[in-house]
Amino acid sequence: RVKLLQIKKASSPPPQARGQLLTDSSRKHDNFIVHAAQTAQQLHERIQSSSMDAKLEALKDLASASRDITFAQEFINLDGISLLTQMVESGTDFGDLLSFTLTAFVELMDHGIVSWDTFSVAFIKKIASYVNKSAMDTAVLQRSLAILESMVLNSQDLYQKVAQEITIGQLIPHLQGTDQDIQTYTIAVINALFLKAPEEKRQVDSAFHCLTNIIRSARPINDEMAHQLYVLQVLTFNLLEDRMMTKMDPQDQAQRDIIFELRRIAFDVECEPNNSGSIEKRKSMYTRDYKKLGFINHVNPAVDFTQIPPGMLALDNMLYLAKHHQDAYIRIVLENSSREDKHECPFGRSSIELTKMLCEILKVGELPSENCHDFHPMFFTHDRSFKEFFCICIQLLNKTWKEMRATSEDFNKVMQVVREQIMRALAAKPNSLDQFKSRLQNLSYTEILKIRQSERMNQEDFQSRPIQELREKIQPEIMELIKQQRLNRLCEGTCFRKISCRRRQDKFWYCRLSPNHKVLHYGDLEEHPQGEVPHDSLQDKLPVADIKAVVTGKDCPHMKEKGALKQKEVLELAFSILYESDEYLNFIAPDKHEYCVWTDGLNALLGKEMTSEFTKSDLDTLLSMEMKLRLLDLENIQIPEAPPPIPKEPSNYDFVYDN
Repeated sequence: RVKLLQIKKASSPPPQARGQLLTDSSRKHDNFIVHAAQTAQQLHERIQSSSMDAKLEALKDLASASRDITFAQEFINLDGISLLTQMVESGTDFGDLLSFTLTAFVELMDHGIVSWDTFSVAFIKKIASYVNKSAMDTAVLQRSLAILESMVLNSQDLYQKVAQEITIGQLIPHLQGTDQDIQTYTIAVINALFLKAPEEKRQVDSAFHCLTNIIRSARPINDEMAHQLYVLQVLTFNLLEDRMMTKMDPQDQAQRDIIFELRRIAFDVECEPNNSGSIEKRKSMYTRDYKKLGFINHVNPAVDFTQIPPGMLALDNMLYLAKHHQDAYIRIVLENSSREDKHECPFGRSSIELTKMLCEILKVGELPSENCHDFHPMFFTHDRSFKEFFCICIQLLNKTWKEMRATSEDFNKVMQVVREQIMRALAAKPNSLDQFKSRLQNLSYTEILKIRQSERMNQEDFQSRPIQELREKIQPEIMELIKQQRLNRLCEGTCFRKISCRRRQDKFWYCRLSPNHKVLHYGDLEEHPQGEVPHDSLQDKLPVADIKAVVTGKDCPHMKEKGALKQKEVLELAFSILYESDEYLNFIAPDKHEYCVWTDGLNALLGKEMTSEFTKSDLDTLLSMEMKLRLLDLENIQIPEAPPPIPKEPSNYDFVYDN
């Protein structure tokens, strides 16, 4: 014991030595700041060189060094941002000189040290001019678009100044090129202008014909482009919110005239003059026709449109169908008006409920999610895609109603089937409305019943006691298999993106578990890796034995910091490793799948339970497969709820023979 104490004393530094270590650490930090300040001073002088070659090399170095926040702070303290903006405003630099100037500017502003509101109109005009030129260097154009997007998103005052210099029409030529990065940045600027614009000025339909070429291109769409298209889709559908939340005013004659127009087109009647026939006769005739049109309130159909949602949006859709797909509209109305009352599919009520359902499916009125890439290509192929979408779906509803031989009591059941048909067709991501329509043709009511039956068989839940006991017996084996899979994935490693105040960042770091499951290796990367990153290229290490805990979401320190991205989606992907006393290794997973893999794997390393949604899903899937394999020989055999009774003991054991 004495020897052990002596060894312990010898291995731990004395108090004065520990103080020396802290002093050394502080001195290194101070030296780093001094070095950054010296480098900033040198580059500040070099970029003002009269030699073009020297100036270009200095700007290259500045663009690279500006990624470091310590250097950026020192350079900004020298009024470096103003120097760069003056260089841009002077208009004397072109090509690579201008490209690296803008790159350095973007990197410096990315740290969030300087407010965007400080820039002059002359600087904005210059940046906008680079975007408006028909032939411009790709790198300059890309940086200029990024700057305009940040200006618009970060300042309402700057939005107004940028909007005076550039319009969506001037951005459209950049969508017609072949450079996907330029197209992505262009859509990002369109989205930014759209977000900040007053409601009466929000208009993006003019860009849709160019987006069709992007969507139907043979090239795969990358994640950033998919996200920008998703945002544009959400913003476009949100234009419908105003009509969706507007009640009809039964006293408004212009709105009532729309209902008269629906009646006129359906039954080919002219509006009778006020003096033709008695008032009672005309009211009776209107009531009869409104009943045939399927309104709930036959006397005053305007009351049907006071429900919000869908409000006036439903009436807009009905009028669009009547005017642009007149044959389909008349067929639907006349077919149902000739049926028995209980078998007719009420066009008015169906249109209102269908419009409400479509708004729910497309999440009209909700803000775009930060990490979502889920867009539907077909909505970019038509200027009035939502109304065309409605026209296809109302015809589907009428067809499904006939296939189900539904009555008025079955209305909600029909709507549930129609929702399933629409959702399954949308899941196939059709490239056009015609493809969507064709997909629905293969999803008849009979086909939906077959799909439901198949899914029920695949998801059969075994509830008998013997089956439950078998499930409990094999569950530990399945959990061990999942645990090994998680640890193997951690050994492969994951590339994490460094997230800051701007969405697009080319800064990455990589983390992976050693094959013996004892050390986490991690380090920064210059670019996204194509495959696994070897251990020896990752400079930093964290022994698993030093890990104290794993925290997630709001408990993570990088989610508590001032200025941290606190969107719901980012919070759901954040986790941190606590080691030593108060040191953390902070992560933001690229997606929900990687989040579940890493939190499960880390919990498994610490001997804790794996509780993610991904683990529950894997456990259910693997358990179901294993159960079906083990019960394969018992197919069509009734399994008793209780084991058979043990027979009574025999009166003698004469049948037993000793060998």
